[in-house]
Amino acid sequence: MKEMWDNRYSNEDYAYGILPNDFFKYAIDKYKLTGKILLPAEGEGRNAVYAAKKGLNVTAFDISNEGKKKALKLAEKENVKINYEIGNLFDLDLINEQFDSAIFIYAHLPPSILSNYHKKIAELVKPNGYIILEGFSTGHLELRKQNPQVGGPDKLEMLFSIDTIKRDFPDFDIIELEDVETELNEGKFHIGTAKVIRFVGKKQHTIQPKLH
Repeated sequence: MKEMWDNRYSNEDYAYGILPNDFFKYAIDKYKLTGKILLPAEGEGRNAVYAAKKGLNVTAFDISNEGKKKALKLAEKENVKINYEIGNLFDLDLINEQFDSAIFIYAHLPPSILSNYHKKIAELVKPNGYIILEGFSTGHLELRKQNPQVGGPDKLEMLFSIDTIKRDFPDFDIIELEDVETELNEGKFHIGTAKVIRFVGKKQHTIQPKLH
């Protein structure tokens, strides 16, 4: 996967544009996020730069060196600073930090690690902090067949559902969780009608013990 993303991000153009994702922008603005924010699978930095411009302390990570280069270039152009690490989450220094929020935007990971990533990042979010997510839903596959230009994984197990979100983030009160159809116009790889999961969760102040 690293080679695929490096190839996609090696072009001069930004694969998904330089404007933030609409739901990302909406959530940051509506919930007035502050403090430290973690952005997994951040790619070329469009969302990280927007968050930094809003005054957030941004930490991003990805597996793509080319993505990081583009993100830092965009940050410099917009006169903001972001921290950007490369590698597997469990090998990064950020795993020892705490964050006020974490936002997943189209962070579609291999099914063998996806749930573990979600659960670990949930641990890194402070009580009363937010998890925000937008990604393609299981209902998106048919739309992708009709229009490959809309993008997204072609494997069902890499897509999200309301049930998998509830499973992976049990310690978060659900503020928003829906499976909706939307029109994407992000660069040249997200164009057309898509079905997406949108989630906003707030971490419970006191985590309830699990009953066995």
